[in-house]
Amino acid sequence: MLTLYGIPNCDTCRKARRWLEERGIAHRFHDLRRDGLDAAMLRTWADALGWERLLNRQSSTWRQLPEADRTVADREAAIALLARHPTLLKRPLLARDGAYQLGFRPADYEAFCS
Repeated sequence: MLTLYGIPNCDTCRKARRWLEERGIAHRFHDLRRDGLDAAMLRTWADALGWERLLNRQSSTWRQLPEADRTVADREAAIALLARHPTLLKRPLLARDGAYQLGFRPADYEAFCS
């Protein structure tokens, strides 16, 4: 089963969900605001994708953070920040059996889901 991590009002997450639904691909949606993230999950993703890729420095959440919180120098600091502010995760993140697809591009989803 695929899990799509995102937030309901994110345009890119909506596009990804629509893409999966139109193709009848079963998936579960994990709402980052409602369901949150835990440090173990974030460490797994950081190992697979790199912590730098996980952190969305263009989000409105990032812009609202105090300057001191935006100084992220290493993996553990990024994981702690993402655990406190799950909407800082670059999204959507599609996961299946230890494989991950970050962001949404139809061609990438086609390859990932086949």
